[in-house]
Amino acid sequence: MKFSPFVAAILILLSLNECHGQAPAVQDGDANAKSGSDATSRRPNVIVILADDLAVGDLAGGDGSPTRTPNLDRFASESIQFSQAYSGSCVCAPARAALLTGRYPHRTGVVTLNMNKYPEMTRLRRDETMIADVLKDAGYATGLVGKWHTGRGDGFHPLDRGFDVFEGFFGSDDVGYFRYPFSEQRQISDVDESYLTDDLNRRAIEFVRRHHEHPFFLHLAHYAPHRPLEAPSEVIARYRDQGFDESTATIYAMIEVMDRGIGELLSEIDDLGLSEDTIVLFASDNGPDPLTGERFNRELRGTKYQVNEGGIRVPLFVRWSKRLAPGQRDQMVTFVDLMPTILDLCRVDVSMLNRLDGESFVPVLKNASIAHSTMRFWQWNRASPNYTHNAAVRHRRYKLVRPYVTRGAKLKDSTEPSVLFDLQNDPTESRDVSKQYPDIAERMSRELDRWSASVETDRLRPVKIPRDVQ
Repeated sequence: MKFSPFVAAILILLSLNECHGQAPAVQDGDANAKSGSDATSRRPNVIVILADDLAVGDLAGGDGSPTRTPNLDRFASESIQFSQAYSGSCVCAPARAALLTGRYPHRTGVVTLNMNKYPEMTRLRRDETMIADVLKDAGYATGLVGKWHTGRGDGFHPLDRGFDVFEGFFGSDDVGYFRYPFSEQRQISDVDESYLTDDLNRRAIEFVRRHHEHPFFLHLAHYAPHRPLEAPSEVIARYRDQGFDESTATIYAMIEVMDRGIGELLSEIDDLGLSEDTIVLFASDNGPDPLTGERFNRELRGTKYQVNEGGIRVPLFVRWSKRLAPGQRDQMVTFVDLMPTILDLCRVDVSMLNRLDGESFVPVLKNASIAHSTMRFWQWNRASPNYTHNAAVRHRRYKLVRPYVTRGAKLKDSTEPSVLFDLQNDPTESRDVSKQYPDIAERMSRELDRWSASVETDRLRPVKIPRDVQ
């Protein structure tokens, strides 16, 4: 068959793109391209799996017990694993805001936890651009299965924030694992005939089956192992028989059920022939909940609610079969880096209303020796932010921490001195070296002050809703 010179040139260019495994970037004219178009069909699918209150020590049986996460352990071996990955916060709602926007949570308006008590401080501002918005505009089918903890009310529902499908629940609800309120799109009902974690995994698999012929973005936001501690009794018994206390045995059982379902999801991707076309990421939103008791967490200091390593250091695995070689990475990456990285991998360009705080770490995925962002910040307290409490900045090997003081909501400025840790030589944050390196401590404290002023100003900025979402 003969082609015109113009058509022949086009075919050659398309074949070159396929040979190099690259999907073309979105141009200004194809932001609303159909998902079945040639350009969109070559973009990879993306699945972001997020556990809730899962610690880095919960994986791979690191405490010497038999592994309870065989599927995640295998998935990790097929992935690029980050040894110094950080959440965007030490608690769940702000962490999710960072993941979904690529910005520090304070800028997005999500700064605390209770959606009922603090509705205006637990919902993403309408003038924030979310990853689902961008990928939907690029032709992706977008779905959220599981926990949504970043807004309630008109204009703040997941379906108003770029998701085509929402099958899940809101934060700050009375959610159990054997009985729970559940939303399908905007319709809410009570469910009591299944176990929540199994239900979410099943729905994630069904979403993939429905959309496997076209590019999709799926955010599977698990609740496990968040309180309340509930799991099938026969699974709990296996860990109780190993000598774990009731709380820890239940948590490990909850994680095992989640792991089993994630394994089924990954198997479904393989069965559909999507492994080489699907980027899969796994992480947790923050460290372990102290109210559930102590368990092994690699001797990291602190827990959920604290900006010490135990509260913000999380597992992060990134798999793209035959595109990214599995391996270990020691560069520091955080949740604000995930959105720009995913968009970079998908070759999707976007004009943002607000500046991203994160940076793509695609170069790190391709080359273990490439440097990445060298300064990141965290802060959290209940209700309105007070940056003298529970704040931290990390710059290369050093981390400055303003200590966690209280769970109270009405805070006076803390008078506790900042502490400086050398994480390279002291990963468990056991030795304050601020007197040994006073210049470093002072400089990092100034940087933390500058960041605090910047994000607080942005948090309180006037509401400017983009015309296309009014």
